[in-house]
Amino acid sequence: MAWVVLFVAGLLEVGWAVCLKSSKGFTVLWPSVGFGVLMVTSVYLLGVALKSLQLGTAYTIWTGIGAIGTVVFGVLAFGEPADLRRLACIGLILKGIVGLKLVSSH
Repeated sequence: MAWVVLFVAGLLEVGWAVCLKSSKGFTVLWPSVGFGVLMVTSVYLLGVALKSLQLGTAYTIWTGIGAIGTVVFGVLAFGEPADLRRLACIGLILKGIVGLKLVSSH
């Protein structure tokens, strides 16, 4: 169950990153509120997952999910570039996430 909580926490990290961009430097109210709510919830869920997962593994996977999800969202929603070099780098992050999960004792 901790892995599911960690995955949801990572997805919420994507949400708060998108809200952060949409808040335009915290000058737009609702994206700024969304940022705060999603960030607090994401970190809370990370804390819940850390009750039974290793710190280094959980934190790295949380940030990796956030990084990959944010890049994918940026490409799909904001038209950011999706060239082969960027995708290869995202693939390396994904390999690291999978590798950490596979060698984790939980």
